[in-house]
Amino acid sequence: MSDKPRDKIYASPQPMIVDFAFDEKVAGVFPDMIRRSVPGYETVISLLGLLAERYAKPDSRIYDFGSSLGAATLAMRQRIAHDSCRIIAADNSTAMTERCRQFLLQDDSPVEVDVICADIRDIKVEQASLVVLNFTLQFIPQAERQALLDQIYAGLLPGGALVLSEKLAFDNEREQQFQIDMHLAFKKANGYSELEISQKRTALEKVLVPDSFETHCERLQQAGFKEVHQWFQCFNFASLLAVK
Repeated sequence: MSDKPRDKIYASPQPMIVDFAFDEKVAGVFPDMIRRSVPGYETVISLLGLLAERYAKPDSRIYDFGSSLGAATLAMRQRIAHDSCRIIAADNSTAMTERCRQFLLQDDSPVEVDVICADIRDIKVEQASLVVLNFTLQFIPQAERQALLDQIYAGLLPGGALVLSEKLAFDNEREQQFQIDMHLAFKKANGYSELEISQKRTALEKVLVPDSFETHCERLQQAGFKEVHQWFQCFNFASLLAVK
């Protein structure tokens, strides 16, 4: 995954902006797109390996929900000490899962990985020691988010953990504006033009709907998690660790 084609999807004016989709176009430039769009993404991915090393249990399953090209799966796979663990990498994009399988072939870890093209809401979580929702819940309709977290909690082993990484919204208007401004500055510093930023924002407007930190915590507590840690934040992107 070291060769990263440049993301130019929104570089030219588009007569009609359609809703963002994880199609073949996006899959082809995804490593560059997410690196230049999500502050701290590469740090989150690398540290997921350490979390997997801590929480993965022998003869258990690890779920990477919204696995895209498998970056989180690879980071965890390389740090898991138990080859009796099995990773289920699931994404509803055919373009993403096909490329994910190709990348996994280049990795020689003995930990087995099942790559599944499916809606994660239809996958039953069982015997899980770790579940990862890495910038994924934000693409699920808000009314269905609690049910997904409930389902994950039910399938986790005692002491199992959920990593929930999300773009955040802020109730305080000044805080919200500051975080938006810094995220905009981050994208500009990474070479995105005003046109690219504007067109992609329009494409994502109805697709990616962020929640506040407080809302995430309330949902996790309602699901049954007693222990929630915010272990990472960079501007308006954060990651939580919830333990059963």
